[in-house]
Parts: sequence; structure tokens; C-alpha cells
Amino acid sequence: MTASVTGVNQRPLLAVDAPSLYFRAYFGIPESAARAPDGSPVNAVRGFTDMLATLIRTRRPDRVVCALDASWRPEWRVALIPSYKAHRVAVAPAVEEVPDTLVPQVPIILELLAAVGIPAFGVDGYEADDVLGTLAVTQPGPVEVASGDRDLFQLVDDARGTRLLYCGRGVAKLEDADEALVRAKYGVAPQRYADFAALRGDPSDGLPGVAGVGEKTAARLVERYGGLDDILTALDDPAAGFAAGLRTKLAAARDYLRAAGPVVRVATDVPLPVTAFALPSAPADAEALFALAEKWNLTGPCQRLVDAMASPA
Repeated sequence: MTASVTGVNQRPLLAVDAPSLYFRAYFGIPESAARAPDGSPVNAVRGFTDMLATLIRTRRPDRVVCALDASWRPEWRVALIPSYKAHRVAVAPAVEEVPDTLVPQVPIILELLAAVGIPAFGVDGYEADDVLGTLAVTQPGPVEVASGDRDLFQLVDDARGTRLLYCGRGVAKLEDADEALVRAKYGVAPQRYADFAALRGDPSDGLPGVAGVGEKTAARLVERYGGLDDILTALDDPAAGFAAGLRTKLAAARDYLRAAGPVVRVATDVPLPVTAFALPSAPADAEALFALAEKWNLTGPCQRLVDAMASPA
């Protein structure tokens, strides 16, 4: 494993984007393939538990924490860009559209994490991404962030030993992203990924981007001029070298670009609870874990997780 900047920690903190993984588990495993004795689907619980076990077994962390969405669509982001995640609103701005059969599985996941002794929390006013961003910059490295959210490429930092374990195609096919991988994949350094994403847009988050600006143009702009503020400043300079058509497109999106920066950048100053992240070698409450495994037909996944936790470094 990559050594930390201080040399104190050799094994990583594994910081898990829990919603990202359990949504992928839900859609990746048919409900018919994972049911409790009473017929309730537990596909998201089963998949999430196996993903977590695989990550612990293969990455060998000494600390593990799961981040949650206490506010999946923070008001301060919506105030800046009203379209932010608007397409995913179910009933009201505070209610995310979640499949009916996934909703009851989330509390089971949280009960299971509590029983094994892995902390899971969110912070009011922030998304899981923001919790992960704060963990990445405040905790001793190395830090490995596990998520299927591309926004978190911005956290990759070779100097700190921060990597993104990108699970867009599942944990079995994760991309272990360092700075070279991000640059090869998108043409920008990780610290400019958020600016690049704002220019390109992201329909999954309701970010329109700049009309007519795709990935290649966005990467060229960021590499030549810098961040969004730098690009906006350059727009006012006749000698900045913009093609006439591109200057027009960027000028038309000036208000959006002014607002987009804080929306696309992961917060790194979230007030985290004081919590111990040390990975236990045995379940915190073995009796509760056994009861959950029996009730929800999760004996296999729970045993794999316990075995992964108990394995020596």
C-alpha cells in the first residue's frame, strides 16, 4: 500500500460511499435472487454486504467508515443551481425518488453495519460526497474512497495518498484511480476535475454544462486557462485567444459558471462527528449480527464480511 505523507499509517482508511454502493447492488442483483424467508427482497443488502467484504479483503484497510446522504439535495446547492438533481425529486424537494423495494432495505444495512462495528453517518446539510471529501483531507493517509460517483475523482491526490476506488462497473471491476489515471481518462488533473465537470455538464446531477462544450473542449479550456474563475476572467480579455464561437457560448453561460463552482466542488470542511474508525477484527455485537443474518437470509454475506474483517494484514 502507498505510505502516508507522515509515514505513520501504512494501511488505508477505507471511506465508503454507502448510497452509491447500495444503489448499484439493488440494480445489479435481481430481487428474485435474494429474498428473506418472508419473501421480502434483500438484494441491496446482500450486494452491499458482499461489496464491503470484497473491499475489506482486497484493500486491507485498518480503518473503515461509511458515508451517508443526510441531505441528498442540499438547499445551498439548489439555491445556486435550481436544476441540481431536480429530475430525481419524488414528492417534495427534500424527498429523493427511491425504488419502493429499496427503501426498507436501507435500515437493514445500517443495522448490519452497527452490529459489525463499522461507523456510518451523514451530516445535516451535506451529501455523502461532502463527508467523503472531508475525510479525505482531514484523516491521516492513505485514504481510499470507494464510490461509483465520478465527482469524487476530484479527491485524488498522490501526495496525500488519496485514491478513488471507482466502482462504476461494480467492485469486482473497480478502477484504482491515481492522478495519472484521472489525467489519462479525462485530460485534466484531479484538482481541476470539478471545473471540467461544470463545463461539460452532468445530466445525472441536473447540471446543464455549457451548451456546445463537450469533454475535449472542457479539458482544453481547463488546461489552458485554469478553473472557472480564471476562464471567466479570460473572457473579458480580448487577447485571451478564444475562438469567436466558443467565446459566445461561454459568455452566454456566464451566470451558470459563476454559480457552478461551489455546486460541483466537494465540500472539505464538514463538521464530522468524533468517531473511531478502527476496523474491528470481530463483530461489535455478534448476537445482533446473527439475528439479522437469520431474519433476512444473509448468513453467507455476513460470514464473508466477518471473515474479511478477521483476516490478518
